[in-house]
Amino acid sequence: MTRIAFLLTQDRGGPVDVTVRLAATLAADGLDVRVFGPVPARGAASLDGLHEELAVPGKEDLAAAGQARAAIRAWRPDVVHAQDRRSGLVVAGLRFGRGPRPALVQTYHGVPDDVAEPWFRGARGAGGPSAYTRTVLAADALVARVLDRTVVPAEAMGTFLRRRLRVPARRLVHIDNCVSAAEPVPPRGPVRHLVFAGLLVERKGILDLLAALARPGVWPAEARLTVVGDGPQRAEAERAAQAPPLAGRVTFLGFRPDVPALLAAADALVLPSTMEQQPLVVAEAMAAGKPVLATATGGVPAMLDVPGAPAFLAPPGDVPALAERLRALFAEPDPGRLGRLLAERARARYRPDVCARHHLALYDQLTGVPRPARHA
Repeated sequence: MTRIAFLLTQDRGGPVDVTVRLAATLAADGLDVRVFGPVPARGAASLDGLHEELAVPGKEDLAAAGQARAAIRAWRPDVVHAQDRRSGLVVAGLRFGRGPRPALVQTYHGVPDDVAEPWFRGARGAGGPSAYTRTVLAADALVARVLDRTVVPAEAMGTFLRRRLRVPARRLVHIDNCVSAAEPVPPRGPVRHLVFAGLLVERKGILDLLAALARPGVWPAEARLTVVGDGPQRAEAERAAQAPPLAGRVTFLGFRPDVPALLAAADALVLPSTMEQQPLVVAEAMAAGKPVLATATGGVPAMLDVPGAPAFLAPPGDVPALAERLRALFAEPDPGRLGRLLAERARARYRPDVCARHHLALYDQLTGVPRPARHA
């Protein structure tokens, strides 16, 4: 039986949520799976008996990285799959150890925060990131050449890795992220309750969202916003939300492990990020049957490109355009129909069993282990 080890160095965030769902789904399908890393903030119960706790606090902590590699080697996996940037560095070291070497895989979940969309897309004359970020990206390129495969959840990220970081195409594979299956609850009336879910950092655009909502004529009288998440911009965002016309209509919940339930109770998701790959919260909102208003960054336009469904997209960082798309969303005559179309797309692309099937095909290719037809 194929043994699959996943390595995490974080306890929350998109990579953690994907790993928890993927590992639990593979284990339920009879695979021998173990997740190495901190206890996940969401979904830890689904890893009962599948988790070995360890920590790699920083990329400079060579002792902790060595201990993590030793723990993984002791389990003798056939495949080791790193699920965040730091764990990719740790797993790359397994290539140079003694004895049988497992297949080495990473998922490249996103670029550093100061990588802007124009430079990411390869626009001529676009300003690049800091010298430090360029060093990080150079290390990413090296790790991608050392490992057997790098999984990219969005085709746009694969293009970036090929063109900007010169990662050979043969080392890249596109597999969508996965989200928990949900019963769609499309809005029954006009959109009036928005949810923002994400870190409260500059890249996620929370201040742009509040500025757009504060523009004249955007807010319907009964509309409101729930902000789910925490981060360094929370205090500034809370101050902005105290001024008219936002005062009393914006609720800050902080970090919550029940984002799918909060989405189910809302009418629509809004995510005005300046850079994304394939954000899980967009897939979660789609699965819940909710319209999504987002910025045209990374793989988001492809996620929302559903035949027959209007796409509520604004250029990243463009507050007037964001305000105009918000007006259109509030005026959308049939958001329930849009929600149903997005839920159908989510069922086809982002279910955990679909994600697991594609990952198994990759693992089988790398290990040469035949699989019964029902897993193909």
